[in-house]
Amino acid sequence: MLEAPLLAVRALTAGYGPFQVLHGIDLDVAAGEIVAVLGANGVGKTTLNRTLSGVTRARAGSIRFDGQDITRAGHDAIVAAGLIQVPEGRKIFPNLSVRDNLLLGAWLRGRPERTRSLERVLAIFPRLRERLSQSAGSMSGGEQQMLAIGRGLMAQPRLLILDEPSLGLSPLLTEELFALITSLHAEGLSILLVEQNVVQSLAVAGRAYVIEHGRVALSGAAADLADDPRLKAAYLGI
Repeated sequence: MLEAPLLAVRALTAGYGPFQVLHGIDLDVAAGEIVAVLGANGVGKTTLNRTLSGVTRARAGSIRFDGQDITRAGHDAIVAAGLIQVPEGRKIFPNLSVRDNLLLGAWLRGRPERTRSLERVLAIFPRLRERLSQSAGSMSGGEQQMLAIGRGLMAQPRLLILDEPSLGLSPLLTEELFALITSLHAEGLSILLVEQNVVQSLAVAGRAYVIEHGRVALSGAAADLADDPRLKAAYLGI
């Protein structure tokens, strides 16, 4: 019998007011896997993330995390279970120090281990160690993205959702970011990578889903999708 996925999404619908954004999404993430969710702006990727994190309520369908139904769970319970999101746009606290931003990541989950977690994060991001007392808002965009991911790691995630992590980064910093994602995965972290950067996302992911108009248009092994003529035509202009 196959092992149940860490995250299992079935027939998920969600939206805002009279507008329905997600129209029956099915998605799985196995433990220790990188899964990419790809699509252009406005197709429903962020709504999917918000619904998985309990910020937006599902209208129908189900979300199971580690075998438990979290479809109607509050965002605090979802964080406590270990499903952690690094949101699009970083959402750091600009007037707080780097240290305080990081420690806030362990507020609901991981507080007993926060000293050890902080040392781990600073080992991953040495630049943050140099700026611990600096206000987060005074850092560069790349450093703020490091801080946002570090804050997510402080919660000791069992599944880390990265929402558009390469947005606004230079090509060099984007390369560093995807190398970091590969490194975190090598340590056993499960990652749901939600991105517009198709080529690099497919290079690091094991499987991928392509969303169009709130529905899964393509899914499968990342290597197979990279060669799929429909994806090349739609996203790569080939």
